[in-house]
Amino acid sequence: MKRHGIILFGHGARDARWAEPFERLAGKLRATRGDPVSLAFLELMTPDLPGAVAAQAAEGCDTVTVVPVFFGQGGHIRRDLPEIVERCRAAHPGLKIHCATAVGEDDAVLDAVAEYCVRQVGE
Repeated sequence: MKRHGIILFGHGARDARWAEPFERLAGKLRATRGDPVSLAFLELMTPDLPGAVAAQAAEGCDTVTVVPVFFGQGGHIRRDLPEIVERCRAAHPGLKIHCATAVGEDDAVLDAVAEYCVRQVGE
């Protein structure tokens, strides 16, 4: 049985409340699909990406898509994330790991943010 997991990848912060929107996003995704959806963080929070990938592999995923929940393609996305993904691929050679672009690079996301900004002016 093929399973395709999603890992929402964020930066991480010292304040646990910082992760609340990520947890809400993961909950929305879980409500719409049967395959695993989890969170992973670059630093300061757990799990890290290798841990999240290992957990999804243990849940029977044969494919994982990493979605960087970053607004832009800074150094963490251009430099750090590819290195971490390559380590995950080496650790799980039978697992297909895809990496999306940062969510803020998508026009539909920018349209939603623009709509939010306009709503704030009207309130």
